[in-house]
Amino acid sequence: MSIELIPATDPQAYNDVVAAMPLSSPLQGWGYGEARRVLGQTPERYLLRRSGETVGAVQLIRKRLLPGFSTLYAPRGPALLNTDLLPEFGQAVQAIRRAGDTLLKIEPPLAIPADNSQEVPAAFGRFERAATEQPEHTIIRELSGTEDALFGGLHSMARRNVRTAQKRGVHAGRDDDFEAFWEIFTATNERAKLGAFPRAYYETMLREGAKYGGDAYLILSRHEGRALAGGFFLALGEHTCYLYGGSVRDDRPGEGGEARKDVKAPDAFYWNALLDAKAHGYRVFDFWGIPRELDESKHSFGVFKMKLKFSEDRVWFPAYDLPLNAAAPVITKALRWRKTQNNIRKRGSAEDVL
Repeated sequence: MSIELIPATDPQAYNDVVAAMPLSSPLQGWGYGEARRVLGQTPERYLLRRSGETVGAVQLIRKRLLPGFSTLYAPRGPALLNTDLLPEFGQAVQAIRRAGDTLLKIEPPLAIPADNSQEVPAAFGRFERAATEQPEHTIIRELSGTEDALFGGLHSMARRNVRTAQKRGVHAGRDDDFEAFWEIFTATNERAKLGAFPRAYYETMLREGAKYGGDAYLILSRHEGRALAGGFFLALGEHTCYLYGGSVRDDRPGEGGEARKDVKAPDAFYWNALLDAKAHGYRVFDFWGIPRELDESKHSFGVFKMKLKFSEDRVWFPAYDLPLNAAAPVITKALRWRKTQNNIRKRGSAEDVL
């Protein structure tokens, strides 16, 4: 019997299925879809049923491109028992798609080691590997074991910097100060020439992502009251993801008017984010994005080096496309062109940041 897509109308029941799947992601949670509404996109949620058994759940984001044309996108999804179900899932989407839906993009939450020990699948049935929307290459950290073991697994420089931050009075943990996060986040984006969504998108995700068993939260690293580093996290089930963040320099003069020492606030932020995730029972911490190709001249290389100090477990999360009608090739080219133009406009380069 083939998979059927059953519309999900109960947010709690839907999230419960997403959280329980072996292959899952917080981006398949109900709250993430509500944030997408701020961008003019429409989430549709379904349970995947096969022979009377619930074998997965999917949040499809319908993105309008041109009048009469749209794409369907499953951010880090669908949530599934296993990837063997993907070909049947692709067939099931045909029953719920609209006439103008031209392309289905999925990002199965299957972490594939980046050490070439496992080949990245080129296809799943009619799904063929394609460009991702979320970062394709990332770093994760398993949070099993003791706190001492977790600390011992850090790079020696990270351990040294965390101790320095503690000695210099840096405190980091969950924090409700959205204004402080927003100041850090926007300053980092301006410095690195990164794009950002409207503020309401992040506020909506913070509010809606914390409902129905999900968890959306901020962690800030402060020195003498001022937030110097921080991040936005979205969690569901066993996974938490560090989606957005950054750091700023402390430009306040010291007691004698001198420049302040570097108190290693970013290192304190990452370490305490790991501790917080472990304390809340999450099994996997996703650092969310490192460059596909390393270039020491770019901002992204510094981000990569920082994250690498806290875990060396690099993985791939590839994406796959399924054409839904004859216009798909043209739409794919148009999307690639638009992405290139956005990168040129924002950063002066056609290359993606990550």
